[in-house]
Amino acid sequence: ESVYMCFQMTFAIITPALIAGAFAERMKFSAMLWFIGLWAVLVYAPVAHWVWGPDGYFATNLKVLDFAGGTVVHINAGVAGLVCALMLGKRRDMGPPHNMVLTFIGAGLLWVGWFGFNAGSAVAANQVAGMAMTVTQIATAVAALVWMFVEWAHRGKPTVVGLCSGAVAGLVAITPASGFVDPFGSIVIGAVAGVGCYLGATTLKHAFGYDDALDAFGVHGVGGILGALLTGVFAVEQIGGFKGVLEGNPQQFINQCIGVGAVIVYDAIVSVIILAIIKAVIGLKVSDEVEREGLDLALHGEVVQ
Repeated sequence: ESVYMCFQMTFAIITPALIAGAFAERMKFSAMLWFIGLWAVLVYAPVAHWVWGPDGYFATNLKVLDFAGGTVVHINAGVAGLVCALMLGKRRDMGPPHNMVLTFIGAGLLWVGWFGFNAGSAVAANQVAGMAMTVTQIATAVAALVWMFVEWAHRGKPTVVGLCSGAVAGLVAITPASGFVDPFGSIVIGAVAGVGCYLGATTLKHAFGYDDALDAFGVHGVGGILGALLTGVFAVEQIGGFKGVLEGNPQQFINQCIGVGAVIVYDAIVSVIILAIIKAVIGLKVSDEVEREGLDLALHGEVVQ
């Protein structure tokens, strides 16, 4: 139990980190601490129990499939990030990526580390873990390539940041499906994530005008939704014990839709309430002067060169 507790803590700590990407460079540090603390208790913990708890409603009644965090981590983080971006407004300076070398290194580390989440969610060194690792690798590679090709066709140039974003999109989308689908399903999920998350991070964001700094919703929210829904299509009984639409069980897709919808609604409502209370008590956004100077220097007296 102590090992499993520490394993689950890694999911619990990465989720607020994803949310923080949406409001980067504009939320007060004190407000962020309050928000993350309250959100972890009031949103993350209940959703994690619904989906993964031995007596969780989604797990026992609705049979919502989420092998390693599609709803619990990525939809949860993406929706909360979108709410934060909407309530905080835009940054003053929305320049190009700061450091592509660190971005590339980080994406590579994330790719390798993600095997610990997905394969590790089998909680054993068995065939399910092996297949989860395999489909994670396939979907991530496919999504990275598809994003690159879509960006190339759309903007005329493939970029390192785009390739990295596509890889993360694939990792996100395969996460809920990793213990339930075969390689064919992972190829389709990766391809859909590459296209869908690219549109989420570009077209959707521009259409609605919100400033999601690191595309928490465009990649994690959209990717989590696509992956969770497609799990209901491509689930293979021989692998994970559940049949999807392709094996004659359309009810599983319906279950996935209910789970995704419930998490979105609950997360959005509670996140708005938490942020509204914090805004009324201590405020959410830093001043224009602090934002102009940079939060690292203004709030912490240090800066990364």
